Amino acid sequence: MPGDMVLSAPLTSIGSPQLWALTVVVLLGLVAVDFVITRRPHEVPMREALAWTLFYLALPVGFGLLIWPIYGSTPSVEFFTGYVVEKSLSVDNLFVFMLLLAAFAVPSALAQRVLLYGIVGALVLRAVFIAVGAAVLSSGTWAFLLFGAILLVTAAKVLRDALRGTDHQVDIDGMRSVRLLRRLLPVTNEYHGSKLAARLDGRWTLTPMALVVVAVFTTDVVFAVDSVPAVYGVTEDPYLVFATNAFALLGLRALYFVLRNALSALRHLNHGLAIILGFIGGKLVMHWAHTVWPQVPDLPTLLSLIVIMVTLASVTATSMVANRRDAARRAARI
Repeated sequence: MPGDMVLSAPLTSIGSPQLWALTVVVLLGLVAVDFVITRRPHEVPMREALAWTLFYLALPVGFGLLIWPIYGSTPSVEFFTGYVVEKSLSVDNLFVFMLLLAAFAVPSALAQRVLLYGIVGALVLRAVFIAVGAAVLSSGTWAFLLFGAILLVTAAKVLRDALRGTDHQVDIDGMRSVRLLRRLLPVTNEYHGSKLAARLDGRWTLTPMALVVVAVFTTDVVFAVDSVPAVYGVTEDPYLVFATNAFALLGLRALYFVLRNALSALRHLNHGLAIILGFIGGKLVMHWAHTVWPQVPDLPTLLSLIVIMVTLASVTATSMVANRRDAARRAARI
């Protein structure tokens, strides 16, 4: 974020109407392909999950390298930094999705359709939050202070839950949206494929799949509140914020099946996410302070990328060390 930019002016963006239109068309096309793939429920083999994961990792890399010669290094570095932030937060989404699938006893063959509903819901919500965020940022420098405060509070909560060991707990019965749906409409006890509703005994009833989707959408709202300000802490370009969110979310379905057995091993992930959110929150507060007191430094985006990568590498390493230590202790008891 250049420190000498005029914050009262409208936010500048590399996203021309043509680029926005092309991005939305490509995004809708990829979502349509995912719906076709999940139309017939099936167990997802590792080879298929790996192939799609690599494809969805290659897309953002190609996009970031493409905009470098066209728009310059700054948008490219901002995109890659925002993408790493979003991908890190989206892995945390997978933890919650995994718990929801287990809590609702979703058949493994239907898991990818549930994940796809969650991704589509997240994309819609992120688009709304990004538009609202752009409007708020264009209203004045106070928005940076607001977003920074949101991230600092979120970081404190994430760290507190991680230290208490309550960071990945889901209370289905405590979700107001699920309770309300159960009160308003009858719900079957059995799944009927990927159908959200089924006609039984002459009347329409919801299936457990509908409850899962509502629960996933509810968690999407919570994640959107955190992730959108986090990426706005990296770049003020609404197009880049949308692009980082879209690229990070698109590959979640395939990534889930690659990481579902390894997710629990990332025991320190939320500690790292708390550090990342806290750092970006502090960066936003310092950016606001820089506009008021120029002597306050404005942290460069490249530094953010370095801090984020080092943090993720560190918590991955500490998780592996802790897992090996626990495995050695269990082996010693035998």
